[in-house]
Amino acid sequence: MMKQRLKQLLALASLVLLALPAWALSLDEAKDGGLVGERSNGYLGIVVDNPGSDVRSLVADINRKRKAAYQDSADSAGVALQVIEARIGQRLQNKAEPGHYIETGDGRWRRK
Repeated sequence: MMKQRLKQLLALASLVLLALPAWALSLDEAKDGGLVGERSNGYLGIVVDNPGSDVRSLVADINRKRKAAYQDSADSAGVALQVIEARIGQRLQNKAEPGHYIETGDGRWRRK
């Protein structure tokens, strides 16, 4: 009986772990929910005061990938990383959908 119960619990735990990626927060969901926004430096920022770990992880992951791509672009173009960050930051803010947050020049968040 105990072995049967243990097998059932392990099977359930396996199913839960397989389903976790489906529960992960997407960038679109985070933007639509007003949790994150586009900063002027080309990176995502957290808009809410007490974000969940899923929001923090999402922002960190995307910003890490963006920085690597920006650095590659900067190296290819022979310019400083900050030049690429500023250019892409402006483009991302311009392309932000109505209702999404963007960071203003004074560091505040506003809905577009």
